[in-house]
Amino acid sequence: MKIEDTVARWQAEEHAVRSRLAAMAGWASSEQVHGRTGLEMFQAIFAGELPRPPIGDTLDFVPIRITRGVAVFQGRPQKKHYNPMGTVHGGWFAALLDSAVGCAVHSTLPAGKGYTSIEIKVNYLKPVRLDAGPLSATGTVVKSGARVGFTEGVVTDASGKVVATATSTLLIFDL
Repeated sequence: MKIEDTVARWQAEEHAVRSRLAAMAGWASSEQVHGRTGLEMFQAIFAGELPRPPIGDTLDFVPIRITRGVAVFQGRPQKKHYNPMGTVHGGWFAALLDSAVGCAVHSTLPAGKGYTSIEIKVNYLKPVRLDAGPLSATGTVVKSGARVGFTEGVVTDASGKVVATATSTLLIFDL
């Protein structure tokens, strides 16, 4: 597949998701999420029944799809995300990957459970500038236990080149 075709497909997916999520920003109250599994919570966000988290507005990334154990986010770094060397700051990648791997674990949780990151290790494989276009981050659960989840994440550009990877450990707890 040509890079232009990938970029066009990614942009169409992103536009569709942003249009659906545009109405509500913020965070869900405990009453709104009570009784919902992690996956049901994401389905409600995508359906516009629950607000989308505001971090995506700040860092310009959005969840594209979330299924059990897998979360795909797409981001478009901006100049405001540059470091002093004129490339996208590593913290932007860390936040994008933390969101993808965290939501991957969240999608496996039963109702009444939550999670938080214990640690994340990010590997930056190449510098990225604005001309890289949209980037896709996929978080995948390696193992989700009763108390701890283990995940992997990868960020690719539209040509399929890997630009960053991550591994993460997440604490699972009762809400």
